[in-house]
Amino acid sequence: MSDYDVKNQKKTSDTPDEQSDEPSKLKKTIRREEKSVKNYQFFALRLILILAVIWVLFFVIVGVAHMPSADMYPRIDMGDFVLFYRLDKDVKAQDIIVLEKEVPSLEGRHLFICRVVAVAGDTVEITEDSHLIINGNTVVEPNIFYSTSRYEGYTEYPLTLQEGECFVLADSRNGGTDSRFFGPVSREEIDGTVITIVRRNNL
Repeated sequence: MSDYDVKNQKKTSDTPDEQSDEPSKLKKTIRREEKSVKNYQFFALRLILILAVIWVLFFVIVGVAHMPSADMYPRIDMGDFVLFYRLDKDVKAQDIIVLEKEVPSLEGRHLFICRVVAVAGDTVEITEDSHLIINGNTVVEPNIFYSTSRYEGYTEYPLTLQEGECFVLADSRNGGTDSRFFGPVSREEIDGTVITIVRRNNL
């Protein structure tokens, strides 16, 4: 047999192997592409789930509000952030709440953070000598460092709260904007109850 025949025979014998490798390589390529697509789909699904959880957490269950004033000083200072629980609208005395109130004299709806001092069924009175009286009893508030001055020409006393209403006061009682100025707060105006405070100087 000549050298030409030997080389030709070798080429002929290699051709089927090379041809048999082509479908195998194609399958591997297809598998890699399918795996890549599955990885992308898994990543996209995970991202959607994470975004959904964040949306539910921060727009349905809890919320974050920025303290717009010094009305709650020293407990909450202006610029601090508060985390509040949106699903708690059955407030009680001494709860700190986030509320949005339509105040005509302030031109529109505004956000306030205040302390609840009375709820539905309670009768509130603020005397001329700056005493807070609930249901005929003078309220002693050891965590409040200012007298509760009365704002003349706004809320009339004694005031009995109706179903779904509460009476709120700023901790900074001298000049704070609260129910002495804009009256009782309805359940629909409450965004939630404050659960923690994030100090601005710790950010």
